Amino acid sequence: MSHEVLGYAAQSPESPLAPYRFVRREPRTDDVEIRIEYCGVCHSDLHTARNDWQNSVYPVVPGHEIIGRVTRVGAGVTRFKPGDRVGVGCMVDSCRVCNPCQRGLEQYCVEFPAVTYNGRDRHDHSPTYGGYSEQIVVSEAFVLRVPEGLDPAGTAPLLCAGITTWSPLRYWKVGEGRKVAVVGLGGLGHMALKLASALGAEVTLFTRSPGKEADARRLGADHIVLSTDAAQMTAAAGRFDLILDTVPYVHDLNPYLPTLAIDGTLVLVGYLGDLNPVLNTVPLIMGRKSVAGSLIGGIAETQEMLDFCGRHGITSDIELIDMATINDAYERMLKSDVKYRFVIDMASLKG
Repeated sequence: MSHEVLGYAAQSPESPLAPYRFVRREPRTDDVEIRIEYCGVCHSDLHTARNDWQNSVYPVVPGHEIIGRVTRVGAGVTRFKPGDRVGVGCMVDSCRVCNPCQRGLEQYCVEFPAVTYNGRDRHDHSPTYGGYSEQIVVSEAFVLRVPEGLDPAGTAPLLCAGITTWSPLRYWKVGEGRKVAVVGLGGLGHMALKLASALGAEVTLFTRSPGKEADARRLGADHIVLSTDAAQMTAAAGRFDLILDTVPYVHDLNPYLPTLAIDGTLVLVGYLGDLNPVLNTVPLIMGRKSVAGSLIGGIAETQEMLDFCGRHGITSDIELIDMATINDAYERMLKSDVKYRFVIDMASLKG
């Protein structure tokens, strides 16, 4: 059995998102059915809608920062009940048996996780459709509990932007006494500042824009370094244990490597693709420094992040929009014209 729902979809790389009706499955034994209240807008949504990564299968219903209420549960569900406020992030399933999955690293599943949209269901191989829609049905193992007291709209981007920055902060053991820098102040960058500060680190923002100091300090930065100022960059040499690079396009990493401390690591979380210019290995070798990458987090780690945000009152800074304005929001996002994340009020999606 299945039922029809309304969403917004891209039908081709060139077409704007528009209303689209499609089928959701009836809940299986372990499924949770969720009425979507809010859905964050991620750069990945735009890239997939426009086939920038050359892997889009149309029609595409984007959206993987989902907050909603449980409406039904399958007979075997034990963790959720109708009425619960829950979240769904970038994954809706994985093989669950490989080494990464057994370690709680479903994002690195050797069979690749079933992603929330532009993917395939592992059981019936139907296409997955995301959160730009009225409703979603997900296995309870990939549903997250939202702490009471957090603004649900501001919580939505935690399911991608939040966990993307939280996972490397936790892996590289950020806490009191650690010095962390963040490159870029956007959807990912502003969450990195908030989370690193709440973990007790001394936090610096690298930026090319001199007008961002007040906002950066409000978000948790202790220091601001203008990356276009050679004197400021020289003064920052050897300072940072960890640099989170959140910039979503190709850029030069070399200026940041000398600012790492011995054994420091620069972690790419915003950009997928070839580096240009190439890395100069001298500062890496001379200080046992590293350049690494990190994806999102596993389900347990994402719940840990949500619980941490609940205790500290952390949500994303958002601009709430109607579903009908999503194409304008995409154009604004390309211009970085949002502070700092668009979130769709799904009540604006009318049948």
